[in-house]
Amino acid sequence: MSTTSASSLRTVLTPTAILRLAVGWGGYLVVTLLAPVLAEGLPTLVLWTVLAAIVGIIVVCAFGVVTEAEHLAHRLGDPYGTLVLTLSIVLIEVILISAVMLGPGEHTTIARDSVMAVSMIILNLVFGAALVVGGLRRGDLRLNRTGASAYLAVLIVLLAAAFAVPGLIGEGGAYAPAQAVPVLVMTVLLYAFFLARQTGAQSGDFQEVGSAAVAAVPGRPQTLAAVVSAHRGELVARALVLIITVIPIVLLSHDMAALLDDGLDRAGAPVALSGILIAMIVFLPETITTIRAAVTGEMQRVSNLCHGALVSTVGLTIPAVLAIGLLTGQQVVLAETPVNLALLGVTLLLSVATVAGRRLTALHGAAHLLVFALYGITVFS
Repeated sequence: MSTTSASSLRTVLTPTAILRLAVGWGGYLVVTLLAPVLAEGLPTLVLWTVLAAIVGIIVVCAFGVVTEAEHLAHRLGDPYGTLVLTLSIVLIEVILISAVMLGPGEHTTIARDSVMAVSMIILNLVFGAALVVGGLRRGDLRLNRTGASAYLAVLIVLLAAAFAVPGLIGEGGAYAPAQAVPVLVMTVLLYAFFLARQTGAQSGDFQEVGSAAVAAVPGRPQTLAAVVSAHRGELVARALVLIITVIPIVLLSHDMAALLDDGLDRAGAPVALSGILIAMIVFLPETITTIRAAVTGEMQRVSNLCHGALVSTVGLTIPAVLAIGLLTGQQVVLAETPVNLALLGVTLLLSVATVAGRRLTALHGAAHLLVFALYGITVFS
């Protein structure tokens, strides 16, 4: 290892970072070792104590992920900085959903339920909370409307292809094989084209309004290549630490699903609430980062985190589950219920109205939060 690499690693692997990694992976190891005991059924008080401990471990790791993401965002700038955080979380989530589908049992609606929950959480709860916090704190919030509208344009098409079209032309809410193949290919191509434009010719559309002036400061690297060349060791180290801190968050969230189902069943809560809570926990690092960005008035970063995360979630999850369905012969039910389609349509319409204005306000955020509340009511109905 070179002197520069060793120095970069020491800078990143602080005692706090090491402690967070130890807590995250140590907690996952304990849960794995105790799996036979946990599966036998615990007393209610012990069950909720274990769940609280797992959530506590996840929160500790989440702050570690946020720390590394903020350092990367500072070095790389947007959209590259937020893209690292978004893809690291989304990719692991996609892998877990795929692993469940490839495992024993029938899981025909897992992709639909997961992506729908993530859509409502990100577009309404997280984005709405960010607008309320930012609007009350700063008052005047502005974002790059070209970038935000690009996100929404892609989301409208991807979500329609995922949730609406299979109910109209599919069989039992699922695409037929002859339909799944072109949908899979077109989704991958659109997502790949979006990433190429976001990180290439249209990268300026996903930067803060007025950020060009910041980039022109003397002595500041002008291109991504220059930044990577100047700070390669630190960037690689931080990206690795971010990823190995994210992994226990998602693994613990997956492992606690059965415990949470048991606890909610004893409390008489609907089973669908479990998926929503798991999705909220998995995206906790991104939520914390989003709220922090709103507090400082970085609204384009808020859009990159929220809208970008959902574009990646849909753009990666739907092709993955369709491919698994085709290879294994499983039915992949994607068509949503009429009430969820109505709420999704309202959400997208509200999102377009929100970003169309010259500035964002806390009132826009309150409207998004109300839509999420309505979604919560439907879960309990």
